[in-house]
Amino acid sequence: MKSINDVSFSGRKVLLRVDFNVPVDENKNITDDTRIREAMPTIDKLLGDGAALIIMAHFGRPKKGGFEADLSLKPVADYLSRILDKKVVFTQSLDFGDISSLASALKPGDVMMLENIRFYPEETKGDEAFARKLSQLGDCYVNDAFGAAHREHASTATIARFFPNDRYFGLLMENEVRNLNKLMQNPQRPFTAIIGGSKISSKIDVIKNLLPLVDNLVIGGGMSYTFAKAEGKAIGRSICEDDKMDIALELKAAAKAKGVNLYLPVDIVAGDSFSNDCNVKYCPQVDIPDGWEGMDAGEKTVKLFTDVIMNSKTILWNGPVGVFEFETF
Repeated sequence: MKSINDVSFSGRKVLLRVDFNVPVDENKNITDDTRIREAMPTIDKLLGDGAALIIMAHFGRPKKGGFEADLSLKPVADYLSRILDKKVVFTQSLDFGDISSLASALKPGDVMMLENIRFYPEETKGDEAFARKLSQLGDCYVNDAFGAAHREHASTATIARFFPNDRYFGLLMENEVRNLNKLMQNPQRPFTAIIGGSKISSKIDVIKNLLPLVDNLVIGGGMSYTFAKAEGKAIGRSICEDDKMDIALELKAAAKAKGVNLYLPVDIVAGDSFSNDCNVKYCPQVDIPDGWEGMDAGEKTVKLFTDVIMNSKTILWNGPVGVFEFETF
């Protein structure tokens, strides 16, 4: 994909995919705007050229399909409006007829943000028909969502196929890809990769591609419970992909065969509900009682991971290794 620095977007309607999955407090106030600020150079460049923007982003993990008030992007749209000091048209409707009408009315310099793209079940399925609908809202596509770039979703991967000559990297994406290429080509050793996140299924290819390159592989977060259960450990009601346990064991064996040191949590901080005010229990080993779920790494794990990190010369980190959304953890 080309860089947005290569062309002018004057008079064009740009479909811009960003990662605005930011943490919020119980009153929906944004507590860390880093991801929004990181997208601003791209937004400023496009608006400076005289483009109209149609911003697509996700927020959290909707479960029902359809609108969920707690996961609306409205607070993010309002926040972006304050940063830009201009109106951001927010498409509260999920109806494509309504959205198309709003998009058609955009003029150069206007900004529109779609409601949480994951309210559409077709998004996470990478649905081609849904991606085609999205593509018809604009005349070119810019991807600046580095945090979601590994996902084969409609608004990140599928939609790009509809713009074979008009798809571009945003400035954040371009910079991250450049740095990643440099890192992969000649890393200083020891080279450690830290892989987190809730699901092993979304990181299988990442891990497989890293195994020939790294010296150490640290796995934390929700995906570590799939490894733990595959090893016969009790994980209570922690998140687990039962159908991926065989893959977890295969990855563990592959790491051993390649001489890669694999590090998994050795103790756990658990909660009796997925909330900030849950009761907390320390598990001195990965042996979580029924009715409890793993929320974060324990002190021994923190020390283990810290020692590995401090003895590394190159570190690649992808995904959270605990429930960072809650201050308790």
